[in-house]
Amino acid sequence: MLGAGAWGTAFALVLADAGNEVALWARRAELAEAMAVKRCNVDHLPGVELPEAVAPTADAAAALAGADLVFLAVPSQRLREHLARWSELLRADAVLISLAKGVELTTTYRMSQVIAEVTGAGPERIAVVTGPNLAAEVAARQPAATVVACAHLGVAGRIQEACHTEWFRAYTHTDVIGAELGGAIKNVIALAVGMAHGMGLGDNAKAALMTRGIAETARLGVALGADPYTFAGLAGLGDLVATCQSPLSRNRSFGERVGAGVPVEVLTADTRQVVEGVKTCEAICDLAERHRVDMPIVTQVAAAIRDGVPPGEVLRTLMSRSAKHEREGI
Repeated sequence: MLGAGAWGTAFALVLADAGNEVALWARRAELAEAMAVKRCNVDHLPGVELPEAVAPTADAAAALAGADLVFLAVPSQRLREHLARWSELLRADAVLISLAKGVELTTTYRMSQVIAEVTGAGPERIAVVTGPNLAAEVAARQPAATVVACAHLGVAGRIQEACHTEWFRAYTHTDVIGAELGGAIKNVIALAVGMAHGMGLGDNAKAALMTRGIAETARLGVALGADPYTFAGLAGLGDLVATCQSPLSRNRSFGERVGAGVPVEVLTADTRQVVEGVKTCEAICDLAERHRVDMPIVTQVAAAIRDGVPPGEVLRTLMSRSAKHEREGI
């Protein structure tokens, strides 16, 4: 497991509970040492005990030595630079599994595309784990389900077996594009739902944002070759509902404060953990423009985050759009 944030650490617990020996790499040596001594990630999951099967380390070479399944839990905008350093340490047959939910800003690449470009791995060696998986709940071993997507169904099955426990249920899928887009765009929609909540809007407005957000996601997904039914499952609707409704969601919480009038630059300076939707909204806008896909919610979230457009103006812009058929573009 490369990445010892909240989600990387929580998923390391899943892998350990499933019977695996897990090397958990942390970028900061002091965090790795603290985890090894205290058997707890005090920075990201305080109070959650690390199983003995989880071995914290700050040495990437040691973490990767002999690893046949390599889980990548670093922020999406930093995956490329990390992989460039790690690529020579990887086994030639290692399967690389992305846990990140974002789209690269400079290229608009999904994480699987970044992995393929940097490492040269083929689609049979690249997979994605995604779904309604809030780290704190997973770490508390509350029941959860996820999707393991890989172009090669047999490889997806290997990963499924590696992370399937009595409280964490994994489903296989072959639609990598849909799985990744669902995970990335739901963070942007969660920012919008959070903004609505921060403005004091009701459940009708939030439900509309979620369902129209799924419609936008499906439009872009179809344009990129995804299966539209993927967005009705765990990687789409499931992840969207959890992220938009839960106070544990960083994106939802960030959006709430924007909606309440706190400037984005202040929030960014105060936020220690990565809020993926803040950067991803701009990349999704670029991707949608390139493929001529209409994504008004994502566009307006980007306007609020990037350009400081007031939430009230964002709302007026969305509500003043011309009337359309509900399934237009899908």
